[in-house]
Formats: sequence, structure tokens, C-alpha cells
Amino acid sequence: MFVFPHVTVFALIIINKAGGLIYNRTFHEGGLNKISTNDYLVLAGTFHGVHAITARLNPLRPASTAKRSSTSSVTGGGSGPLTRPELPSGLEVLETENFRMQCFATLTGTKFLLFTDTTQANVDLTMRRVYEMYTDYVMKNPFYQLEMPVRCDMFDRKLGSYIREINNR
Repeated sequence: MFVFPHVTVFALIIINKAGGLIYNRTFHEGGLNKISTNDYLVLAGTFHGVHAITARLNPLRPASTAKRSSTSSVTGGGSGPLTRPELPSGLEVLETENFRMQCFATLTGTKFLLFTDTTQANVDLTMRRVYEMYTDYVMKNPFYQLEMPVRCDMFDRKLGSYIREINNR
């Protein structure tokens, strides 16, 4: 197996809340096997379904171990206030011997899938920066329509520059 010592981020996929592929970009041609556009569409739809199922697989917590908070407005039947339950997150990380796929799901249901080398450090920080660029250059673009494919040159340029910087470290 050939190892890419400097290439750590391979690809980014963005999936809308309905499971449709709205953005995909490969950052290094030799990093992952080349797949067709149709395969990307199938991947997006399949991941969306798996993510929805895994989000429902939350373990039940006994009532006696529920988190308590004095600042919450939700009460637990006279025994003191309770915090809001955590939102189910679904599948967040999938790791194989060849790559790692990390998912960041926004509150609006948009999912960002980042494919990296298994040794990539600080994937959370990378994902946060990608999301910031998405909000700055895509969501603030007055010509972008929600849930539609992302076609924003400034986002492409900034994202490419950022990932090149990571991959050249």
C-alpha cells in the first residue's frame, strides 16, 4: 500500500437535509479510488439513511441519572429542574484501515462528510473551519437557494486553499 505522507484530506461531500448531494470535491486524485457522479449520489442517499437510523439508536437512561441543572426552565415533576436532553447525533465517525470519514450534522440537517487519512489530527477543527467557510461564502450568498447544489466560486477557492495548506504540512 502506498502512503501519502503529506496528503491527509482526501474529499468533502455535503448532503442536504433530504439526503441529496449538493457538493462534492476531491482534493487529491491519488488519495481515494475515483468514483462516478452516480456513485456519489448513491453514497449521499445511503449515508443519509444510515445517519437517520443511527440517530434513533440512543440508549435509554434511567430517570435517577438524568442530568440536573438549576438554570433550566424544564422541570422534572417537582424533584428539581432538568436539562434539555441531548439531540441524537447519529453516525459521526467511520474509520477503516485506509481512511476516516467524519460527519458533521448541522441543526438544519445539512451533513458535511470529510474523508481524511486515519492519522489526520484535529479533524474537528478542520470540519469547523469548512463549516465557517460554507456559512460565509455559500449561505450569505444572495444567489444561493437553500437545499440546491453549491456553485460558489469563492467557496471553492477558499476551501481549496485551506485544504492545500493542510495537505502540504
